[in-house]
Amino acid sequence: MHEMSLAMSIVEIASNAARSQGGKIINHVEVEVGSLAGVMEEALSFCFAAAAQDSIAAGATLKIIPVAAKARCADCGEIQPIDSFFDNCPRCQGHQLEIIQGRELHVLSIIVDE
Repeated sequence: MHEMSLAMSIVEIASNAARSQGGKIINHVEVEVGSLAGVMEEALSFCFAAAAQDSIAAGATLKIIPVAAKARCADCGEIQPIDSFFDNCPRCQGHQLEIIQGRELHVLSIIVDE
């Protein structure tokens, strides 16, 4: 399950950011997860709680904000929402889509106590 390695990275990123600003305890972490990132939200939440144990993020809540996938069609130039890597352009049925959103996983914000 790659969600554990992702959760460990989230804890590390949040912890480093908190410490750099003088934070001692992380209360909340907010992340964006693209619909094509291959991340199971429930598994990520579970793994985050486990990865945060014995760190300054122990007991912190994790808010996951889903990001819908979008792609630009090379044939017609239209930007459209998509559901998978294998979708055709909904407008012209073209096969050459450039995914411009939906693969990301970003730490957006953290709430800390000093």
